[in-house]
Amino acid sequence: MTMRRFFVPVLALVFVTSTPLMAQGYPPSQRGTVAQRVAFTNISIEYGRPTARGRVLFGALVPWDSIWHPGADVATQITFSRAIMLDGAPVAKGTYTAWLIPRATGAWTFILNRQKNIQHTPYPGTASDALRLEVAPDQATSVETLTYQFPMVLRDEATLRLQWGTTGISMKIKAPYRPE
Repeated sequence: MTMRRFFVPVLALVFVTSTPLMAQGYPPSQRGTVAQRVAFTNISIEYGRPTARGRVLFGALVPWDSIWHPGADVATQITFSRAIMLDGAPVAKGTYTAWLIPRATGAWTFILNRQKNIQHTPYPGTASDALRLEVAPDQATSVETLTYQFPMVLRDEATLRLQWGTTGISMKIKAPYRPE
């Protein structure tokens, strides 16, 4: 069999099998990653980035007092290469999924859950929670697309911020400075 006879059917097969995927268009929520090294600790976040598109976000699209996955599609995963402190609470080295309970008034609850590589619904349950923190939401300039970022990084500490629309939460990270 000549190379040409082999190449044409393979090319046709690739085109036919990929056409339905191309017809679907772009996903509504793009995937995003953010990574930061704090002292000797690598922190990475992989998440879906939903957009506001003029919608009322908290209290409507995201109901008050319900567990919400801050992301889209696959549950947001946060990986710490070493043990850290998050708002003064210990977090072991590992990979976790992020969850949030927004409230109309008062503090919100940020959750790290040990289940990973899962869809954003349903919530895997409190039995696999690694950490629950009460965090104060704040108001800021509007961000169209859900964003995780590290707006402040010092020698062995950083701020992790999550924001969507005009609402955000920030948490302090303290990482070990000395190498293992």
